[in-house]
Amino acid sequence: MKTWKVKFSNSTVSFVFDGKFAAIDKMVDKSNAFYITDDNVYALHGNKFKGKKTIVIPSGEEHKHQATVDFIIEALLNFGATREALLIGVGGGVVTDMVGYVAGIYMRGVAVGFVPTTILAMVDASIGGKNGIDVGLYKNMVGLIRQPSFLLYDLDFLRTLPNHQWENGFAEIIKHAAIKDAKMMKELSCNSLTYYQKNKKALQLLIEKNVQIKVKVVQKDEFEKGDRKLLNFGHTLGHAIENEHALLHGHAISIGMVYASKISQVLQGFSETGLIIDTLKKYGLPTSMRFNIDHAIQVMQKDKKKAGAGMQYVLLKKVGQALYETVPMKSLEKLIKLYS
Repeated sequence: MKTWKVKFSNSTVSFVFDGKFAAIDKMVDKSNAFYITDDNVYALHGNKFKGKKTIVIPSGEEHKHQATVDFIIEALLNFGATREALLIGVGGGVVTDMVGYVAGIYMRGVAVGFVPTTILAMVDASIGGKNGIDVGLYKNMVGLIRQPSFLLYDLDFLRTLPNHQWENGFAEIIKHAAIKDAKMMKELSCNSLTYYQKNKKALQLLIEKNVQIKVKVVQKDEFEKGDRKLLNFGHTLGHAIENEHALLHGHAISIGMVYASKISQVLQGFSETGLIIDTLKKYGLPTSMRFNIDHAIQVMQKDKKKAGAGMQYVLLKKVGQALYETVPMKSLEKLIKLYS
């Protein structure tokens, strides 16, 4: 195992790479550890939870709401979890988002650690302390920023990951390359999903690179006042269509990145939209779809990035160099309609 200790404003997080799930028993006080996972992970890896106090929740974004939070809290109370409790979220981004949120509010805050089991959670969702739930169609409308104690990376969980979830995670990897790392974009454009699925060492290095990108951004701007907003590349429109059309997060963000790249052509003179689209396609990601533009704009009006009569939109000057610009909603609507 390899461990990085990363300092954030009020805490230090241990990133444990090439780890084994069983190692957690030696890392924590077992009597106060409570594992929270979803029914998909539990069905595939139930043996890993034997002898552990485990809460199983329904899988899927449609369950990332207050009713599931209430279910978790009630289960913790039934277990007799106190302020000394450590919650351990084992799953994808939906699990880590909700478990982090519950840890922040249960008894006014208890410790939390994550074992991300999907590519998306490993490279993005579980990193940086953003935790929250959806309200209706509105993504992550309620939540908080609070760092976990540790993240443990056990790539064995990926052996049972369906192909569409690999694609889902690589959307965020491509996003990181687009905003921060032109060299990584070149590597991705030269390889394929199958390459990383078959080459554990290359995958491990790619995951570590992505963790490093996100960690550096969050360290500079933990509470999203500046550069952390760049991580929202493709997310503004992506979030607006994700729940409405029951899309996987990465698939929605992929479409959002295509629109953001095309809008960047007009507003920033960006000239590499073709590379973005070709790379997304190479990893099985959608680059277009029909959707109700007026309804998407309506949902975007409720987005946290709304600023007055405009939207703080992440754009590209070139691959590896992003910025955010407040774009008037009327201009944004025209540009989205232009490219639809």
